[in-house]
Amino acid sequence: MTILYLNGQYCPLEKATISVLDRGFLFGDGVYEVIPVYQRQCYQLLPHLERLANSLKEIDCKNPYTVTQWTTIIDNVIAQNEQDNQTIYCQVSRGIEANRLHTYQSTTKASVMVMSQPLPTIPVQQHQQGIKAITLTDTRWQRCDIKAISLLANCLLKQKAYNAGATEALLIRDGKVTEGAASNVYVVLNDVIYTAPANQFILAGITRQVLLTIAAQKKWPVKLQAIEKAQLLQAQEIWISSSTKEILPVTVLDNKPVGEGKPGPIWRQFYQAYQQQKSITGSVKDGR
Repeated sequence: MTILYLNGQYCPLEKATISVLDRGFLFGDGVYEVIPVYQRQCYQLLPHLERLANSLKEIDCKNPYTVTQWTTIIDNVIAQNEQDNQTIYCQVSRGIEANRLHTYQSTTKASVMVMSQPLPTIPVQQHQQGIKAITLTDTRWQRCDIKAISLLANCLLKQKAYNAGATEALLIRDGKVTEGAASNVYVVLNDVIYTAPANQFILAGITRQVLLTIAAQKKWPVKLQAIEKAQLLQAQEIWISSSTKEILPVTVLDNKPVGEGKPGPIWRQFYQAYQQQKSITGSVKDGR
């Protein structure tokens, strides 16, 4: 049985309810975070909570809890669910108001949910063979740096990739790669790693930051620069990353092989370094 936290109470998932007047339900007015848990320990907890706080600030919504309070709630949810490896989903909506109006009251009390789900297992063949991706026009809004719960555009893009037999869609805005429908994107050209700069058109991923730190430690050349769509055809390697996917190689893009059509040696180095980083800094006490 899944136990979650909802507005001050811990309860079974089947008994959790919200008001139909909640602005998250009516408008998608809220933000969220997804935090991986390995062996009952959050990975990169503080960076996730910092990004949640920033998203709340950007939508003019007061953070309902301190870092200590968030940590206690998350720890309790982890403890009350069975799996050792979990995905913690934190959602804050602006809350419930008396009427459905586009404008909102600054005094409205936020609605908060913290839910656990089993951490998805990454299929072995995705590491051995890589994944397929397609390119699509980036149809999302202008504030992709906010981790908002209004994900309709992302869902439609992801579904198009799924319908095409692909795992991810690489998004193109003004002729350049921004990110994936649910991931950050990296392109290797002449042994240099390119990834789009952190601006309003991408979500600055926590895994992305870990990979940039690893690159700095390795003194590996990185350029925070968006790649032209045409340059994808010349890529040695393409990767995607997210908190639940970790780092995956794209070996087929738009039905054409990427590089040699198999996971590349640079990806392997970074994948191994990421696993080592998890074992060093993955504990909750280290992450705080």
